[in-house]
This record gives sequence, C-alpha cells and structure tokens, in this order.
Amino acid sequence: MSSASDTPAGASHRPRFGVNYTPRIGWFHAWHDLDLDAVGEDLRAISDLGLDHVRVFPLWPLLQPNRTLIRPRALADVRSVLDVAASVGLDVVVDVVQGHLSSFDFVPSWLHSWHRRNMFTDPEVVGSIADLVRELGETLADAPNLLGLSVGNEINQFSASNHPDPDALTVPQAEQWTRTMLEAARTAVPSGLHTVSNYDAAWFMDDHAFTPDQSAQLGDATVVHSWIFDGTGQRYGARSYEVEHRAEYYLELARGFSPTPDRPLWLQEVGAPRSILEQDDVPWFVQRTVETAMDCPNLYGITWWCSYDVSPDLADFPPLEHTLGLFDTHGRIKESGAAFGEAVAAARQAPTPADRGTAIDLHVGTEPLLQRSAAAPGGSVFEQWMDASRSGERPTVRVVRDHAAARAGDTRTGGAAATRS
Repeated sequence: MSSASDTPAGASHRPRFGVNYTPRIGWFHAWHDLDLDAVGEDLRAISDLGLDHVRVFPLWPLLQPNRTLIRPRALADVRSVLDVAASVGLDVVVDVVQGHLSSFDFVPSWLHSWHRRNMFTDPEVVGSIADLVRELGETLADAPNLLGLSVGNEINQFSASNHPDPDALTVPQAEQWTRTMLEAARTAVPSGLHTVSNYDAAWFMDDHAFTPDQSAQLGDATVVHSWIFDGTGQRYGARSYEVEHRAEYYLELARGFSPTPDRPLWLQEVGAPRSILEQDDVPWFVQRTVETAMDCPNLYGITWWCSYDVSPDLADFPPLEHTLGLFDTHGRIKESGAAFGEAVAAARQAPTPADRGTAIDLHVGTEPLLQRSAAAPGGSVFEQWMDASRSGERPTVRVVRDHAAARAGDTRTGGAAATRS
C-alpha cells in the first residue's frame, strides 16, 4: 500500500476509504490501559474489510493532565497504535485535542470548575494546547503510515450557543485559534495532511464563530461530518431522497466555500444512526451514501463512523451509539460492515466523476459571521439543491457574498440532536 508520505497534501489521487476507530473493548477508555494485542485484533479486522486507514482519538486529559505536563507515556501509546496499524497495512490520521466523543466531553481538569478558562482565547491555554499538538506531532512525525493530524473532534462544539457551557469567542478569535493549532501541526509534521474537524454548527448556525470559510480555507482539506439526525431524517424520513443524498449535498456545500477548484473534500464522519433508520434500511443507506459521495469531484476519502459498536455494558450513551459499528462488540462483522466493504470495492472501480452541473446560490452576506442557516435541512438552499438533484442536474453550491431573502432550515445541529433526542 502507498504510505502516507508518498502523496503530498492536496495531491490528486483516488479516494481513500477508512473507518473511525472505536476500540471494541472499553471504547475510548481503552487508552487508560492500552492493550496492543486487542488493538491489533481490531485493526486486522478493519484491514481485512478492505479499508486503507483509520482515524484514532487519544483522550486529551490522558495526554495533558496538567497545562504544563504532557505525558511521555501517553504520547508513546499513540505511537504504538500507529506501529500496530502499520503492521496490518493501515495508514492513520490522529485527532489531537480530544475533546468530545459520542456526547461525552473529555476536557482536562485545568479547564473547568475552579479552573474555568476559555480554551479558545486564554493565551496561556492556547499556547499549552499548541504545545500538545506539536509534541504529539513530533512523536509521530517519522511514522511512515501517518497521514496527518486533525485538530480535535468537533471541538468547535465547545463554543456553540446550544452547548451547555459554551466558551464565547469571535470569528477572528476562532480563526486565530485554528491557525495556531494547524501551524503547530505543520511545524511538527511538515509533510502531513492536517485538517480541522468542525461539526455542522460551523456550516449551519448563523451565530457560530467557527465558519465555513475557516473549514474550507484552513488546513489541507475541507472536512465534513454528515449526520442524518441533524433534522434531515426527522423531517424527510428514513428512505427519503434527502437522506440518500445528504452526504453528497454536504460535500458540494463545502465545495462552494473552497478557495481553489481542486481543494480536497473529505467525508471524515458519516454513519447509519438507528435513531432514524430501521435495521433493514442500514445496508441501503451505507451503499447509497458511498455511491452518491463518489459523484463529487476532488473527494479525498470517506471515513465511516465507526468500527465497533459501543458495548451495552457502558452506561449513559445515546442509544444509537450502541449500534453504529461496522462490527459488533464480539468482533463479528455486521450487515453495515459487509455493505461498506462491498460499497468500497465497487467505489474503487468507479470512474472519475465529471464536473458538477447547476450551481445553487447561497447568499451569506458581507460580514465574517456568515448567514448560513438557509443551507441547513429544510432551508431554502437545501431544498433547491435537492429539487435540482432529483431532476438530474447534479447540482453544486455557489457562495454569494451579498444578502438575499432566504428561509432558514433546521439548525439543531447533529451533536445536540443526537444527545438530546
């Protein structure tokens, strides 16, 4: 397999296919007492499914339990996981600031309660987080299977107005924080593909300081996390056209903000939530999501969420988290896993997609805080795009920097909808 270092960031290539790695035993709590034999079994099954990479999530409080303490043992554990992945032919992208996972927040004690500080604007805090990004990157830099670093998993949710305890900031402050973290990643791993992994508040909430411009202009690829529990499934139904084409639409929305025509687009999270889908819908959804995403030019890759179901022995998860895996908690491949493997095999034979057709205009206004809610499910831009797609026009999105009348869509955003449904 071609190693991560063989393809420069942003270079043209056939799309990659992988999975977000949720350890089968212990979920992400497995980082507390890492069992590399168990990791090897997990990753071998993923490789045997025909996938080429995983995205991994070391927990922030374990890496940096004090603002000025970055644990060498924790850094070494991450490197060990990369080495195990290399032994089974898998490349790896590492999320650094972790952050938020499956409705749980993993924020170190030096940022909350009596030590409450703003993680995005406090200069000492920002500097310490950048130190973590840099030191972890330096630990991994010579791993031949390192794809790059991702700045957190949806860490922008900590600033969202619908978060229980948001860290307030402005658009320039959000941009500066993102630039600082990406610069730290680039310093440590000059040739890596480094990205910021914002969740859908950045794309749909008019008051959100992390903007589509930041997601589409900073880093080496534009990342989207597409979840049909964001109002799409609730509004249109499980087998609806809108559910079937949700990820494709999201990729084309992201393209509309791209500074260059050839900027890579990465469907970095997409999954089949049973809160929306019946069991019989899941294989269909998996296959159609891959097929429709493959009709988007400049697709860097698809990384499914997730590898293994969360064990029912673990408490307080939203119910859908126990069913999202391609494998069950015993390591057996599920219908979703078989469907994804088949879809990936077919996608690798698919022709390169032609340029898209009709452009649907999204008027975002002239201010840095963009008017973007019309792009959300049910919004006027969302529905215009879906209507054009139904008619066979293969639409994309064009961002227009002025004002126009528009209907706002459902801006509950994915994480809040899943956690509180």
